[in-house]
Amino acid sequence: MLRRTFLQTASGLPVIASLAAAPPPQRSIPLGFDTYSLRAFRWKAPQLLEYASSQKLDTIQISSLGDYDSLEPPYLAKIRDKAHGLGIHIDAGIGCICPLSTGWNPKSGDPVQYILKGVGVAKAVGANSMRCFMGASADRRGKYGIAALMENTIKTFRSAAPQARDMGVKIALENHSGDMQAREVRTIIEESGKDIIASCLDTGNPMWVVEDPLVTLEVLGPYVVTTHVRDSVVFEHPRGAAAQWVALGDGIIDFHKFFDRFAQLCPNAKVQLEIITGRPPTVLPYFEDEFWKVFPDARSSEFARFVKLARDGHSYGGFMVIEDGDKNAPEEYHAALKAQQKRDLERSLDYAKNGLGIGIRWREG
Repeated sequence: MLRRTFLQTASGLPVIASLAAAPPPQRSIPLGFDTYSLRAFRWKAPQLLEYASSQKLDTIQISSLGDYDSLEPPYLAKIRDKAHGLGIHIDAGIGCICPLSTGWNPKSGDPVQYILKGVGVAKAVGANSMRCFMGASADRRGKYGIAALMENTIKTFRSAAPQARDMGVKIALENHSGDMQAREVRTIIEESGKDIIASCLDTGNPMWVVEDPLVTLEVLGPYVVTTHVRDSVVFEHPRGAAAQWVALGDGIIDFHKFFDRFAQLCPNAKVQLEIITGRPPTVLPYFEDEFWKVFPDARSSEFARFVKLARDGHSYGGFMVIEDGDKNAPEEYHAALKAQQKRDLERSLDYAKNGLGIGIRWREG
């Protein structure tokens, strides 16, 4: 099943005809993509902006400082002016900001200065938010534990907040790759200064902390300024459940319901698709006691909603080139990955526009 609007039962056909005839609601939400979606191309900011313009998008999240050819002010001013000329708003970004995390890059230097460097770049390219993240799933079982990382991140944010306020750029903390459930992210935002620390809401990462993305939205919605939107499949497994990221519309998440609620809770946020395909399913062994040792504060009522997703879900039935393969594979393999990333992003953008009614500029013709 490659699109949830496709049903195989004969009894469903009249319903499909009716749905096909009805246009999607028009949601005046800016639509763009996170540059990681096209990671295999290694394009820099000018090429990424041109591509966004070719897709008639409203915005783009340039989520890494490595996406720029230079961080010098004249170059960044040219990027700002190019984006303005194309009618595209930039959301900025950096990487891990917690030295206690397994994802920390020592080359980033002092975490406060790293954040402020990212905020400065964001200001220079005309962005009003800068995405960053705390850690990864390994940190929950790591040397320090998630509570220590959260405490360190709050301390770091409090130190960076005054200068970020002066520059008018919000620091958007992503719920990243299994590091935190939504309530943990909310704790950091509220204790760090919710006027300047915000949420970059990711809809794929809740899978790794057994959280329904609609729960994530409900908890973080008032703080969301930007997003990473992608779809997932979730299905039952003998050890609990398994999940896999797929292109938008290929999964089981009810994005019509999601964006109805999004419009209410996040009226000023942008939709940035971060499409990550090419990864195999991951098992979530929640039938095993060991799994729950690192989730001592998980809420049973919220977990029950994830269990329902898995019970009602299914595996992915389409084809997929697996990205995490042999790095020494022939060029044909890497060419296939590039083709897949571009195809899956463009299919996802099409579904966002024509299936969900998201975006503004594309309606103008």
